[in-house]
Amino acid sequence: MSKKPQVLAIIPARGGSKSIPRKNARLFAGHPLLAFSVAAALQAETVTRTIISTDDEKMAQIARQLGAEAPFIRPAEFAQDNTLDLPVFEHALTWLAKNEGYKPDIVVQLRPTSPLRPRGLVDEAVQLLLTNRKADSVRGVVPSGQNPHKMWRVDADGVMQPLLKVKGIEEPYNAPRQKLPATYWQTGHIDAIRSSVILKKHSMSGDVILPVMIDPRYTVDIDTMNDWQRGEWLATSGELDAVWPGQQPRPYPKQVKLLVLDFDGVLSDNRVWVDENGKESIAANRSDSLGLGQLKESGVQVFVLSREQNPVVARRCEKLGISFRQGITEKGQALRQLLAELNIPAENTVFLGNDTNDLPCFPIAGCAVAVADSHPAVLRQADQRLSQPGGHGAVRELCDLILAINAQRMNE
Repeated sequence: MSKKPQVLAIIPARGGSKSIPRKNARLFAGHPLLAFSVAAALQAETVTRTIISTDDEKMAQIARQLGAEAPFIRPAEFAQDNTLDLPVFEHALTWLAKNEGYKPDIVVQLRPTSPLRPRGLVDEAVQLLLTNRKADSVRGVVPSGQNPHKMWRVDADGVMQPLLKVKGIEEPYNAPRQKLPATYWQTGHIDAIRSSVILKKHSMSGDVILPVMIDPRYTVDIDTMNDWQRGEWLATSGELDAVWPGQQPRPYPKQVKLLVLDFDGVLSDNRVWVDENGKESIAANRSDSLGLGQLKESGVQVFVLSREQNPVVARRCEKLGISFRQGITEKGQALRQLLAELNIPAENTVFLGNDTNDLPCFPIAGCAVAVADSHPAVLRQADQRLSQPGGHGAVRELCDLILAINAQRMNE
């Protein structure tokens, strides 16, 4: 029997980042950003080992918790803003050979900044390299958004010159797009390279590079917060069958008939004021009130399930004109009972929570939503996450989303 090729996945993840501080550890759709690359490696059948190359011990700890190895801490000299990939990978391979005698056949690079990968992409790239012995590497590409044959450069004298020339086409910049050669843009989703190319040719690609084509819908390269927000929206939209660390998030229902809310930390900001007589008071948001009113007027039912047995919950819900139940210790059971009483399908129900006692409701509702400042476990397990914290407009944000969803369905 032939020996199975050793395929090492390396995830480069520095601790620092100028554009987004500690970007690789920041929660993206409820998970550390680097978790998506770790998951892509661990779920690939061809990958035999997964490590992280980082200069940061806390980043290494996160990687270990996710199931990757962190056998070394990368030297600071290989963790600068302008450090190229090559010295990082040369260091990793040299360290592993010297300290463990480990020498992989193929190295896969999975950049955390391209978190959304089609299922099977890693295996496709590795198999392509394995079956083409003359190839040095495989690189993920998408069709380029703009054809470079229609691009220009400006000389020192201010005169424009075409960037590229095409044999047989005198003026490619004036030619129809269909007549120009197809061009492709490299993404950060995946590179598969023979380790000998890195160590002997001192290159991250070599001379013979094969493409693995990627659906352009998966193109996300996170460098700014705008990229981050777009990526999170795409990740939770339900439009992509992407590799996911844990359970795949569910999109919002196509029609919402019932919104169920926790109270503390959702309709309030989770703080409580207590006077000398033990009387409690909370802070709420008036915009939430308006949003809930509009939601009820549209026909959506609203219900509060609260663990707290407190008059302030009753008074607030009565003023809002929404039904409520207090002193709920088993929220999952209470939600099932509520759905049965109201005769509303779970798939038409949205649950909004913020803390761990809300988690039993998450798999029951058609979509589980978390306010922005929820407990980390809640953020990880929620299907959708709001941009606003509890008590500061999160409920209004969700009401507006539901109104838009139901309005779209009415127009279809």
